[in-house]
Amino acid sequence: MIESLLLTATRVITFQQQRQLTNASGFFFERDGHLFLVTSRHVMLDVPSRHQPDRIEIELHIDPENMVQSSAFSIPLYRNGKRLWRQGTDSAGGIDVAVIEIERAALPETVVYRAFTPEHLYSPSEQIEVGARLVMVGFPLGFHDTLHHMPVARRAAVASSFGLRFQGKGYFLTDARTHRGTSGAPVVPR
Repeated sequence: MIESLLLTATRVITFQQQRQLTNASGFFFERDGHLFLVTSRHVMLDVPSRHQPDRIEIELHIDPENMVQSSAFSIPLYRNGKRLWRQGTDSAGGIDVAVIEIERAALPETVVYRAFTPEHLYSPSEQIEVGARLVMVGFPLGFHDTLHHMPVARRAAVASSFGLRFQGKGYFLTDARTHRGTSGAPVVPR
C-alpha cells in the first residue's frame, strides 16, 4: 500500500528547448474540476540566475497495478510568447509559488496520482507555531526511488513566524536538510 502523500508529488525537470536545465519537485492540486501542478516560482523563471526554461517535464505513474511503469509528460511554459503559468500571491504581493494547469484530456487514461484540494490548505484560524513538525516530500538532488518513481520524505520544522513574511520576503523558513531539487515540494504539517 502506497501512502497517498507520496502520490501527490512529482519530479519536475526544466528544459530550454531540448537542453535539460534543472531538477525540482512539484505537487498536484485540484480546484473546481481543474488540475494544477504547483512548484516554486523560481523553477519556472529566475531572472537573477538566468534560469529561463520554456517547458517542463513531470513524471507520471501510468499503471495502478504496477508502479514501476511511468511516463514523462511535457508541459509548455509559454504559448505565442505569453506565459501559461501563474505566480502565487498573498496580501503583500508575489510569493515563491507558481501553478500551471494540466490538461486532463492530454493525460494518459491510466494515470495514477493524488491531488491536494482547497480543504488541505492552511486556514487563518489554525495556529502554526515555531517548531511545529513538518514533512517535505520531493526529489532532493533528483534523488528518489528510481524503480517505483517515488519521492523521498524529509522531516522539517517551522523555523520562523508562520504567516509573517521572513525579512519582508514571500516565504517563511523551515529547518530541514534540503538540497537543490527540493524546490516546489509540498510542505505538510505532521
